[in-house]
Amino acid sequence: MKVRVEEVSPIERKLSIEVEQAVVAQELDRAYKALSRQVKIAGFRPGKVPRRILEQRFKEQVEDDVIHQLVQRAFFDAIHEHKVEAVGAPRVTNEPLKADAPFAFEARVEVKPKVEPKDYKGLALKQAEVKVPDEKVMEQLEQIRRSLSRLEPIEGREVAKAGDFALIDYQGTCEGKEFPGGKAENVTVEIAPGELIEGNVAALEGMKVGEEKETDYPFPPDYRVAEVKGKTARFKLRLRGLKARVIPELNDDFAKEVGGGAQTLEELKVKVRTDLERALKARAATDERDVLVKALAERNPIEVPRAMVERALDVMLEGAFRMLARGGLDPRSMGMDMDRLREDMRGKAELEVKASLLLEAVAEQEGLQATDEDIEKKLEQLAEDSSQALSQVRKRFKGPDERRNLAARIREEKTIEFLKSQATYS
Repeated sequence: MKVRVEEVSPIERKLSIEVEQAVVAQELDRAYKALSRQVKIAGFRPGKVPRRILEQRFKEQVEDDVIHQLVQRAFFDAIHEHKVEAVGAPRVTNEPLKADAPFAFEARVEVKPKVEPKDYKGLALKQAEVKVPDEKVMEQLEQIRRSLSRLEPIEGREVAKAGDFALIDYQGTCEGKEFPGGKAENVTVEIAPGELIEGNVAALEGMKVGEEKETDYPFPPDYRVAEVKGKTARFKLRLRGLKARVIPELNDDFAKEVGGGAQTLEELKVKVRTDLERALKARAATDERDVLVKALAERNPIEVPRAMVERALDVMLEGAFRMLARGGLDPRSMGMDMDRLREDMRGKAELEVKASLLLEAVAEQEGLQATDEDIEKKLEQLAEDSSQALSQVRKRFKGPDERRNLAARIREEKTIEFLKSQATYS
């Protein structure tokens, strides 16, 4: 096999490849023999169909398959032999296939650029504030209290007041007709200003348990039910019962109910403060990384392969969709314009690719590596942060790919810490 590699740009190579005639003939023979065993042609037993008959009927299909095999094998052999760091699929142009001649093709492929970082010391950073004030601790405790609240029936009162929760039946019509989702029983709503479709029904205020009332509601123009989209519906409401939100008191019993090991309110406050400080430090670290890599990219302008940007976009979108799914939302049902979303995120993805390449180059230049000790400490930290057994975390990172990715993550973290140690703080 003959191979010539040309540098088209810092991120693209052109490979001119010629496969020997003997290899071409061998591949064609193999393909026709396999086809002879597979096809059924009247008058011939399987495996005994003459090649000239197969060529008359299947020549184009066989040659396409052989070209694909030759290109794939020759391309990967060539980039391995010539140490071409391809980061995407090649764009191939080829000559026609002939059994009595070599097969030649050209493959253009994006490559990982060689980066020689400079001016990465003395980057400007602001000192991050990671102290958590007492009022933030109390705000978090209040949120936890509300999350543990429960609804209990109101006794001794039958007239609805603002702030109550009501158990109702409702039936709606639009232009005199029922519509999908317009009827339900035993539904809990809040007696508060807001939108009926979000569970707020201020019109219930003043009603007595057992009473019925009618009210109008204008649906928004983008409402999902076509029959009422942008129209006003009339609802008949029946009040079945009243409930009140009961919020637990802030005391030691509440601390035990929250869980997490706290037995007293003071212990819970300490835990909440620690969690908030950890989140604040993580946010500060993310912000500092963003500032550092942006400044690094400005001082080291580099061109990045489109294939790497597309992969970064895939990872970012997959992460965003996982977050939506954890929140109970199905991205497929949200009518997202995926092409528009990708383009909106492209700038961020491109910067992330540049950051990855530059941080890797800085690590290489400064001799920063992830040692076995670093990996062990990271596994212990992951176990602590996730409240999992260390053995479980070790099992998760047992495979070579997972281990390699963890090492790369640690190496990047060490590089960021190095840049911070060399930064100029204000």
